[in-house]
Amino acid sequence: MMEQERSIFKSKDQFLELTKAVREAAEKGIAIDRVEKTLWQGVLNLGRLMLQDYIDEQGSGDLGPTLENHGRTLHRLETRYEKRYVSVFGEIQIARTVYGTRESQKHEVVPLDARLNAPESDFSFLLQDWSQAFCVQGSYKQSGEMIERILGIGQSVRSLEHMNGAAARDVVKFRDSQPAPDAGEEGPILVLTADGKGVPMRRDAPPKEFESGGRRKKGEKANKKRMACVGAMYTIQPFSRQAEDVVEEVFRAEQNEKRPEPLHKQMRAELTREIEGEEVNGKDRIFTWFTEAKQARNADGEKAVVCLMDGERALWKKAETYEVDSICILDIYHVMERLWSAAYCFFPEGSEEAEAFVTQRLTRLLKGQVGRVIGGLKQMGTKHPLRGSKKKQLEAAVTYLENNRHYMRYDYYLEFGYPIGSGVVEGACRHLVKDRMEGTGMRWRTEGAQSMLDLRAVFLNGDWDDFQEYRIQQNVHKLYPHRGRMQKIWDLAA
Repeated sequence: MMEQERSIFKSKDQFLELTKAVREAAEKGIAIDRVEKTLWQGVLNLGRLMLQDYIDEQGSGDLGPTLENHGRTLHRLETRYEKRYVSVFGEIQIARTVYGTRESQKHEVVPLDARLNAPESDFSFLLQDWSQAFCVQGSYKQSGEMIERILGIGQSVRSLEHMNGAAARDVVKFRDSQPAPDAGEEGPILVLTADGKGVPMRRDAPPKEFESGGRRKKGEKANKKRMACVGAMYTIQPFSRQAEDVVEEVFRAEQNEKRPEPLHKQMRAELTREIEGEEVNGKDRIFTWFTEAKQARNADGEKAVVCLMDGERALWKKAETYEVDSICILDIYHVMERLWSAAYCFFPEGSEEAEAFVTQRLTRLLKGQVGRVIGGLKQMGTKHPLRGSKKKQLEAAVTYLENNRHYMRYDYYLEFGYPIGSGVVEGACRHLVKDRMEGTGMRWRTEGAQSMLDLRAVFLNGDWDDFQEYRIQQNVHKLYPHRGRMQKIWDLAA
């Protein structure tokens, strides 16, 4: 009791010192920024002392000389074991009574840890929350420096990486626990869209020939990118428009103010990696998600389901494999890239002639005249014989359009108000992957990269706070399955 009283007096003294410092600063006319800094440092110290008061009020968790646990009698160990607890206010030591069979064996029950819902690691759940909220937005080093600047708490890059991996292990179960969006808040069109984005990787293990200083072969790089499959889904209201409206919007590079916003947008990214001893393809995981989410968000089958992607054959094959029963649409912006490529076979880059060429053919495509556009390009190639790279360039453009013409029914799509541009997944590739994973000098290992992608997706989807609550509940349930029984014993002992 004397120790608890001393702790309480310390926090009271700290509060009085702060109020005294404010009065003296006012009398001396000290600059407000200096007062603010002094107050902040004092508040952190006051918070640490008051948190220590709270812990001391709980006692050590001594529930008597013995404790029954699942039919076994555990004995109170003589030594009180201290736990390092790093809170947002600073580091605290928690002295706990431990129950087990003997000192050298596993500590089976620590009543005070269960009562406090203490995390398994040294870092508080709140500090983990704040630290990782920084880490999913910037490098580990920068994040650690920011936390130290604000809270005065130093964390190594290694500890932040470990914290990130531990948190990410709860992401899959969290996603599975989330209900589908309220049907009344959804639009009548469900859009599924996917794309690929490279993540710069480290080699998991250097080739043997390099271990002894061997040279790489020509063109071989020390590091390479691994493709992450990025998926996004949302619902939206129909937006009917004419071909001319789309052309004007595209060339003006301004979004039509009447364009509806995506509703309940969700995104994630998956690397091909080993899971439970088997290599799992990232595309398979994304399309499995599409299949499951489509059932949840379109349970009554009344929504129009649109699958909107670029021309990557592997993605369309996955859509066929997973029987994504949907209206398949080729992204119009990738089509435009091929039209520009064809235009530069005949006209200088940046010329008015090239722009007129693309405008005319884009308008025709949007009006459903795909065959005429393809035929016209072939005819131009015949009338104006091309050689070398330009010939290959035109052939590639024509082949692309021919291979994807059954995904280019743009007159039909526009009539029913379906989206035809994959801007959402393009943005997801940039925001989810590129902005965090491709910083200067960044190289990732598979496990660490996937952990970061999982947590960053949770953050960008707006689910961060819900995830933190879920994670705390799951960890507490796993760590302290006996908590309810301990609480009853605690209450009887009080």
